[in-house]
Amino acid sequence: MQNKHTFEYAIIRLVPKVEREEFFNIGVLLFSKRKKFLGIQYHIDAQKLAAFAPEIEIAVLNAYLDAWKLISDGNAAGGKIGALEISDRFRWLAACRSTIIQSSKTHPGLCENPEAELRDIFEKYVL
Repeated sequence: MQNKHTFEYAIIRLVPKVEREEFFNIGVLLFSKRKKFLGIQYHIDAQKLAAFAPEIEIAVLNAYLDAWKLISDGNAAGGKIGALEISDRFRWLAACRSTIIQSSKTHPGLCENPEAELRDIFEKYVL
């Protein structure tokens, strides 16, 4: 138990028609303060997107998520938000929003390796 560290994660959802509140999971954000880790992993299933909202271009969504990745990484190309402290970047990315890309509420956990935990949660809830 001593090697385990707390983390928080949020599921990234695609909500093509916000008014209908239908969504499918497309990614995961994971933050561990103690390990100084903030990671994001995402994938949009083209078949699901075509079934839910054929009018939405996958390239536009991927560009939006690529910007989230820049922020997550603390990259200067992520703008002012990308320059924030790691915890502030996570809170910004996981904040409630009413756009077609949203985050779930955050969930806590314990892990030894946040990067491996991110992959595990991604495989469980997205793929």
